[in-house]
Amino acid sequence: MLKILNCSKAFGGLSVLDNVTLEVEKHEIVSIMGPSGIGKSTLLRCICGLEEMDEGVIEIDGLVENRNHKIGYVFQNYNLFPHRTVFENCVDSLYLKKENKEDANARVTALLQNLNIWDKKDCYPYQLSGGQKQRVAIARACSLTPAYICFDEPTSALDAKSCTDVIELIKLLAKDNLGILVVTHDREFAEKISTRIISLE
Repeated sequence: MLKILNCSKAFGGLSVLDNVTLEVEKHEIVSIMGPSGIGKSTLLRCICGLEEMDEGVIEIDGLVENRNHKIGYVFQNYNLFPHRTVFENCVDSLYLKKENKEDANARVTALLQNLNIWDKKDCYPYQLSGGQKQRVAIARACSLTPAYICFDEPTSALDAKSCTDVIELIKLLAKDNLGILVVTHDREFAEKISTRIISLE
């Protein structure tokens, strides 16, 4: 279980998160909603270790340490390296972790095939559609074999067909023993995908 306990965060004296507590089980898809500027993405970044909390504790299966290795993050703008191919974008982080190259290559190959993006493995991000970039970002997050994956506004730049594809992909990830956290402003999307919806106020 992922536990966020009494998370608080302020920027320049402005309190953004105040004593937020939340639990997420594996197989769950929990959407976080609320007005713009309420702190949804900040909460996600705190969970992933991209922002330091001012107060609070985040646990995975009762452990506080090394949570960054167990939480994947899919950025709103994908954050793909423009000078690296699809395959390189997904596999380079595994090489940096000193993983066996053969094993790393096999894992990324399987992910790209499962996400129907293998035919784009040698393409660069500028050659991809928004939906294809989203699939690559998901593959990269999954390559690190996390227990939980966080999505920041996963449908903000996608057309209706790509949104439907993302819904199916996220549901498949949840069935694969992953816990999913989604920040979204899209109520219809949240209602289609979520096992629970949390509102920040």
